[in-house]
Amino acid sequence: MENRSDSEVTPFLSLSAAISYGIASMAMVFINKAILMQYSQSMTLLTLQQLATALLIHFGRRMGYTKAKGVDMSTARKLLPVSLFYNANVAFALASLKGVNIPMYIAIKRLTPLAVLIAGFFSGKGRPTTQVTLSVILTAAGVIIAALGDFSFDLFGYSLALTSVFFQTMYLVLVEKSGAEDGLSSIEIMFYNSFLSLPFLLFVIIATGEFPNSLALLFAKSNSLYFLVILILSLVMGIVLNFTMFLCTIVNSALTTTIVGVLKGVGSTTFGFVLLGGVEVHALNVTGLVINSAGGVWYSYAKYQQKKNKPPNLIPDIEAHRK
Repeated sequence: MENRSDSEVTPFLSLSAAISYGIASMAMVFINKAILMQYSQSMTLLTLQQLATALLIHFGRRMGYTKAKGVDMSTARKLLPVSLFYNANVAFALASLKGVNIPMYIAIKRLTPLAVLIAGFFSGKGRPTTQVTLSVILTAAGVIIAALGDFSFDLFGYSLALTSVFFQTMYLVLVEKSGAEDGLSSIEIMFYNSFLSLPFLLFVIIATGEFPNSLALLFAKSNSLYFLVILILSLVMGIVLNFTMFLCTIVNSALTTTIVGVLKGVGSTTFGFVLLGGVEVHALNVTGLVINSAGGVWYSYAKYQQKKNKPPNLIPDIEAHRK
């Protein structure tokens, strides 16, 4: 993605973009958990979120509210594998939330930097600094300790969350290798991602038998005002989250987006113990989550130091696209 020039970015815009992304990212985890407690058809939910995004941007462009360009087939072909990996990541993340509590979900998702480092090692990328390596090892150790004290341990849910980490890693590596998103605005990336994902998602919900039963269940639950409110919130926040994530990266930097992601993860972990029914507290689980969070903060500090000590370059840090 192309970054705006410094003259176009005010301190207020930079700060607003970072805060907006942090709030949207934290809120989205709880909103998705809330709706999945009422409506377990996660793939249909993701399809609705992507359809709402594509339609909103399409009509916004037709009515002149956005300057986003129309579909270019060469760009679409380049973005197709990126979009598939991105949506696979989100799909498995949503599915895992049905069986994994929010603090453990956040902890498992923090394994992404470790997976990226391993992928980089096998692809011949340079060795990371000692601080980066130790911080991701600490993060992984925290997950293991926390899992041992998780009273609600769900092997299937954990497997889905780890699969999400795998697809997120593949997405990040592919973006870095291909530069597929370079030169596109945040709105255009959102539109291509939603537009390209819809055929794949429709195929999945039909092939798995989720559709049309999921649609019938959706209409049946529409009688509940609470359900309608959280459904609309989920659709709206799906759009807001993607926009604020890309905007934060464009007007600030990849590193800023990474650090905001870690800090919101600490907040989500804390609130996750008390919201939406709460979590059974066990000393081992809490200790592991504290270690995991400390590893995440250390990782952010290590990346900041690494970035500060390196000469400026035009290659974005791949962790920018973390969710």
